[in-house]
Amino acid sequence: MDGTKPLACFLRARREQLRPQDVGLPCDDRRRVPGLRREELALLAGVSADYYVRLEQGRDHRPSEQVLDALARALRLDDDGVAHLYELARPAPPQRRPPADAAQTVSPALRDLLDAWPTTPALVQSRRMDVLAANDLARALSPSYEPGTNLLRATFLDPDALDLHDGLEEVFADTVAYFRSTVGGDLDDPALVALVGELSLKSEEFRRLWARHDVQVALEGAKTYLHPLVGPLRLRFQNLAVGGSDGQTLLVMHAAPGSSDAEALTRLAASVAVAVA
Repeated sequence: MDGTKPLACFLRARREQLRPQDVGLPCDDRRRVPGLRREELALLAGVSADYYVRLEQGRDHRPSEQVLDALARALRLDDDGVAHLYELARPAPPQRRPPADAAQTVSPALRDLLDAWPTTPALVQSRRMDVLAANDLARALSPSYEPGTNLLRATFLDPDALDLHDGLEEVFADTVAYFRSTVGGDLDDPALVALVGELSLKSEEFRRLWARHDVQVALEGAKTYLHPLVGPLRLRFQNLAVGGSDGQTLLVMHAAPGSSDAEALTRLAASVAVAVA
């Protein structure tokens, strides 16, 4: 996915996105490299240029907390970026992976909970963003929420799913940044490697965004759907970790009370109820 040196790749990608003017340095038209030079980033972080070069080359794997904090400030990382930096620099000990079918299995109690929300779209996804289960209203909201669909693949490759989203550029960027946060430093999962490889070959936009190393945990937010039946509606979402699972999350969507979005969601839920009946 990013080679065998994830910390080095992250540092280089984030450095190349910083412009000299972002950090108060004069802009030089004769620059031949994107972003800051290594020496400039080292100066901002208060470390020697030689030491920083070793970090970007993957020859130093245990930078101190003081160095990590200094790098985070120099790279202008937000809270999600800082957490990701620490995860790459302090990877957890390797653990035995659960069987693939266990990681993709949703508990019966959680399935019952989804079905108990006929007016609230909700689904369960894996850490690879595979839809494992979804209630009727979620499936009516978007074809991407059909169980068995990979949300990352659908976002970039499924034209039917793309037609339902407003502001595609933001959707693309947020989806990749969220996926990066779920992957963390675990880059040796064969299924993850295959998924990133497939999308890198088929989507230039994915390849560009993946190379940026943006990170966004996305515990909550909002999305606008252009639904063919009820028209545009903007839904808030909450992303909740499922305890005792291998990275499963429960995605719950809702509209602002009393809004036109809530009315549209009510109409959609009514149409689903009629269809089910």
